[in-house]
Amino acid sequence: MAVAKPTGPLFWCALSWIGIIVVAAIVAGVLPIPSPTDMDIFARRKGPTLAHLLGTDSLGRDVLARLIYGARISLSVGLLAPVIGLGIGGALGLLAGYFRGRFEIFVTGGVDVVLAFPPLILAMAVTAFLGQSIVNLTLVLGFLGIPAFTRVARAATLTFSAREFVTAARALGAGHARIILKELLPNVALPLGAFFLLGVAVTIVVEGALSFLGLGVPPPAPSWGVMIGEGRESLEMAPALAFLPAMVLFLTVLSFNLVGDTLRALTDPRQGAL
Repeated sequence: MAVAKPTGPLFWCALSWIGIIVVAAIVAGVLPIPSPTDMDIFARRKGPTLAHLLGTDSLGRDVLARLIYGARISLSVGLLAPVIGLGIGGALGLLAGYFRGRFEIFVTGGVDVVLAFPPLILAMAVTAFLGQSIVNLTLVLGFLGIPAFTRVARAATLTFSAREFVTAARALGAGHARIILKELLPNVALPLGAFFLLGVAVTIVVEGALSFLGLGVPPPAPSWGVMIGEGRESLEMAPALAFLPAMVLFLTVLSFNLVGDTLRALTDPRQGAL
């Protein structure tokens, strides 16, 4: 698949959309919009008006407000869960790729065990057992992201460990800690950062799927997945109730994928020394 150039229109459109969503989620509390949980049973499934720019849902709640506040939840889980995977998986992959031997066998074996479980089924089971909350959902998705980050960090470390600057550092008497922190970490962080954006996209999709199935964020908190699930009951009367959150989710995931693919191409260690 062709990757968009950093200066290309697709890249900048994707980056702009991410910026809009992030800013809207941050300033949602000061925007002149209704509360996402306020109900008006006399204004159910109404079309766009001055009071409700995108209309109302089946309970009379403002759709635009729920989309914006839903971005808070989707982005919070989508950003925090990959941070857990990045921190733990990145460290394990870096150490496994550098020290090799039994430690590498132990780490790769543990990664294979986690990957043997279907991730969505495991997330559903753990969420159902621990209970529905943003914290539990974030921890579960963060744990599931550890194997992917471990593999990326290990592969990048194996590549950079064979480079001349690492060999030179060893020849000058640098210890393991200095080589890992000064020579390898700054280089491995680049592909990990690019993969982080792809992890955000995947996590947002999984969060939406769990919320759609009723195992994500508990009501009445708004979430894009919850909105899609609620909107399917009104497909015949008001299809926009499912279409709008699905479109916002699609554009957000697509934008993170486009930006992540571009940065991954730029930081590919196989393209040369960094």
